[in-house]
Amino acid sequence: MSAPVAIDPAKCRGCTKCVKQCPFGALRMNGKTAEVDGASCRACSACIKACPFGAISETKAKRWGAVDISAYSGVWVFAEQHEGKIRDVSFELLAKGRELADSRGCALCAMLLGSKLPEEAIRSLGAHGADKVYVVDDPALAGYEANAYADAAGRLILKYKPEAVLAGATAAGRSFLPKVAVRVGAGLTADCTALEMAPSPDGSTKILHQTRPAFGGNIMATIFTPDHRPQMATVRPRVFRAAPPDPSRSAETVFEALSLAAPAFKTVKTIPAGDNVDIAAADILVVGGRGLKKASNFAMLEEIASLLGGTVAASRAAVDAGWISASRQVGQTGKTVAPRLYLSFGVSGAIQHLAGMRGSDTIIAVNSDPSAPIFETADVAVEGDLFEIAPALAEALRKRQA
Repeated sequence: MSAPVAIDPAKCRGCTKCVKQCPFGALRMNGKTAEVDGASCRACSACIKACPFGAISETKAKRWGAVDISAYSGVWVFAEQHEGKIRDVSFELLAKGRELADSRGCALCAMLLGSKLPEEAIRSLGAHGADKVYVVDDPALAGYEANAYADAAGRLILKYKPEAVLAGATAAGRSFLPKVAVRVGAGLTADCTALEMAPSPDGSTKILHQTRPAFGGNIMATIFTPDHRPQMATVRPRVFRAAPPDPSRSAETVFEALSLAAPAFKTVKTIPAGDNVDIAAADILVVGGRGLKKASNFAMLEEIASLLGGTVAASRAAVDAGWISASRQVGQTGKTVAPRLYLSFGVSGAIQHLAGMRGSDTIIAVNSDPSAPIFETADVAVEGDLFEIAPALAEALRKRQA
């Protein structure tokens, strides 16, 4: 099997430094010359750096499936809508997409799918930064169905060849965009928390660097695809901030008539969830964690939230304990939030939780543990017993409103 690195026997001096530095055991000595096992090599380049004689170099093998990237141009945002109303995450992505497109010197386009779409929805995309809006208005897209949406989006992408495609990491985005990636022969980075245009490995152009939490949120991985297009990513809501709309701004509208595959299933009836509060849209969040000790103690937070005009949310520990519904969970496995005020009681601040609330304008944390990780992120850290502090805060708020 060919290896990602090559060893020049004429330069190798048999010093064994490369063998000692290889973390995968892919190098060994064959007499007085080093050789590499192609099946074990992971192209980490440790051996190249270790060799004092310049005997090891990276091989330039042709990559499988590489495409002519010069044929692709433009940043596209999937404009998710529900009953004709554009979702907030779409405006957030348009704001970031505008920044990325300007960095590349290319157009920012929105892709809007649905049936009987109102003109106002199309105009709003231009007001939020789109240069062009591709619209597929078809009865097959009347209700969200992943296969029909994937068919429409895939056809548009194959026809117009955008270099980057972004969508919200919502229930819809997470279910249909992977299908689109398979159709167009691209990869997909899910749940990104940062995006930027940065130089490609060879420095010849700029490519999309997509950053997301990995290994349970313990590291941040930056992923890029220099040889394939389009570059595709989903981004969690509230990671980026939407820009104010410019009513004077308009976008070119392109209506596409497609012969779409029939949806694989039909929605017969929609039943709202029992707890359908959207914590991601809240301006004020009062958050409870493991320190509340039991479900009934969330009543204290409900009162505080009511007095502040906010919404109650929770950490994963409280959700896993069954004290509150999963729709209220903040964090990497819950929802990303960015309220004006984030007030927490008994939340320790695991890295997965912090990843979901760092964008809050003001963070106030109450915890009895002086070493709680959340104190490192909080703007105001209150060390003390939440069962004393929460009732006192509620009383002060009642008096202020009296």
